[in-house]
Amino acid sequence: MATILVIDDEESILNVVEAYLKADGNIVHLARDGASGLAAFRRYNPDLVILDIMLPEMDGMEVLQNIRRESDVYVMMLTAKSEEFDRVMGLTVGADDYLTKPFSPRELAARVKAILRRGRNAAADERQILAFEHLTIDVSRHEVERDGELIDLTALEFKLLATLATYAGMVLSREQLLERVWGYDFYGEDRVVDVHIGHIRQKLEIDPVDPQFIVTVRGVGYKFADEPR
Repeated sequence: MATILVIDDEESILNVVEAYLKADGNIVHLARDGASGLAAFRRYNPDLVILDIMLPEMDGMEVLQNIRRESDVYVMMLTAKSEEFDRVMGLTVGADDYLTKPFSPRELAARVKAILRRGRNAAADERQILAFEHLTIDVSRHEVERDGELIDLTALEFKLLATLATYAGMVLSREQLLERVWGYDFYGEDRVVDVHIGHIRQKLEIDPVDPQFIVTVRGVGYKFADEPR
């Protein structure tokens, strides 16, 4: 059983989403504007947040920025706009996934199941440490150190980095990373991989423009390049 917070100002969407998510055994809390949504987030500490971009009083981007200052909870953005700018902006601010309106409630429910399943699987992992010349990645504790300095990553960023490090020296395509990190039932675009790689580089690399850990292989994908210890 998971606790899910849905923040949207359209009553019809709230009613349908609530019904589908409750049918799967989840506890669902609803908020109809950004300010009350942020208050509900702090009160209920949800496992997943479904957040509309266009909200009264405080828009979804501002809500997301506030959430990211306090938590790395998985956030799925909802938007009535299909332009790439809106999708990428949400991912840049810190969203993990997005869904464009109108959407199928069954698709939303399927994505939520996949997200929660991946979270349970990660929690069940035995302790595993990936040690490299400059990086130490503790898979069970979700901790990354660069030359002894702790690096703060979101849960999804950590999983993406750990996946690349597990296959160190090998080139993984965006499609392979989507399958391993987001899941086979991810319906979004591979652009989401590039955005999150950019986030990791900003936090991890000494010079994000000239990365030494996550290297782009043009036309193919990405490679983890640190040397094993």
